[in-house]
Amino acid sequence: MNQKIKTYLIHGSLFLITFVTATFAGAEWTYGKSVFMEGYSWADFASGLPYSICFLTILSCHEFGHYFTALHYKIKTTLPYYIPIPPILPFNIGTFGAVIRIKERILTNKQQFDVGIAGPLAGFVVAVAFLIYGFATLPPPENIFQFHPEYKQYGLNYESHVYNPATMPTGIVDVFIGKNMLFTFLEKVFADPARMPNPHEIMHYPFLFAGFLSLVFTCMNLLPIGQLDGGHVLYGLVGYRKHRIIATVLYFGLIFYTGLGYIDARTPINQLFTDIAFYLFFLYMALRSLFEKKRDRIMYALIVFTLQYLLGWLFPSIHGYSAWLVFILLVGWMAGVPHPPSEIELPLDRNRKILGWLALLIFVLCLTPNPIDIILPPTVTP
Repeated sequence: MNQKIKTYLIHGSLFLITFVTATFAGAEWTYGKSVFMEGYSWADFASGLPYSICFLTILSCHEFGHYFTALHYKIKTTLPYYIPIPPILPFNIGTFGAVIRIKERILTNKQQFDVGIAGPLAGFVVAVAFLIYGFATLPPPENIFQFHPEYKQYGLNYESHVYNPATMPTGIVDVFIGKNMLFTFLEKVFADPARMPNPHEIMHYPFLFAGFLSLVFTCMNLLPIGQLDGGHVLYGLVGYRKHRIIATVLYFGLIFYTGLGYIDARTPINQLFTDIAFYLFFLYMALRSLFEKKRDRIMYALIVFTLQYLLGWLFPSIHGYSAWLVFILLVGWMAGVPHPPSEIELPLDRNRKILGWLALLIFVLCLTPNPIDIILPPTVTP
């Protein structure tokens, strides 16, 4: 088989598999229809299409933004590799995203800037368009009863009953969707307040849910650290030395917020020591790209943990968002915190600087400290 055809088959197959897993996820989030439920039908599968089409369109625009910009500079690169999530995992969104692989070193900071910024800007524009459509076409508030017929007994005043753990209907998993400044702004401008779903129910509205998730992923990609898209942007704007300072401060801030409350001082002593050892090892690994010497990594890991532990002991109600721990480890271990110097440094023109600061503003507007909180009632086993 021709190598080119084989490559296209690999990329096409990964996309189709991801399309299927994302559609499974869409049906489950929107209607609670799991593929493993008895009687699952093609109609159930099709109910997940609005979510999968919306989410994968945004994701594809992001990746092809990188791809076509790299082609413009004649940089060897691959087509996007889509990464599916099998439906056996609970509360999954159908995909881990997609990546392209740059096959050669990008020589100039200007090329890095252009390739880095093209993806999130392209995906962001499409995500905003889907969100505006979702807000502008919201169904009547009674629409919620098709997803939760058990809410009918409470009428449109269901909110005061079903989100209280004491009165929550048996078997209901409470999913709270956080908001960011941009999502809130678009809601205020384009949504009819009488039709706007409660934050606990947004996952039933595929354009809003997929659009919201896309804003969260846009924010993650634009984090101005290392070789993330935002790292390339910040490096182009401020250079190597200032990038390292800003990225280091942001990274420590992210670690500190995420780990708050992860170690509970009230945990039984035998479990506490195990949790502390695991968390210190995590911090040691997460600081790998910042400190070459093991001694330095151990010292800073102990400082971060001690401050988090003391703050958690003094203010037990303070908690970060521990779901970011995996993302932090991936950034610190793979993407790195410092940005490697470019072989050729070129000053950015005014238009690029404007786009760069706009991208960092988008990062702030899409920042969502707690994207999704899942609360299981006592009768539901995780």
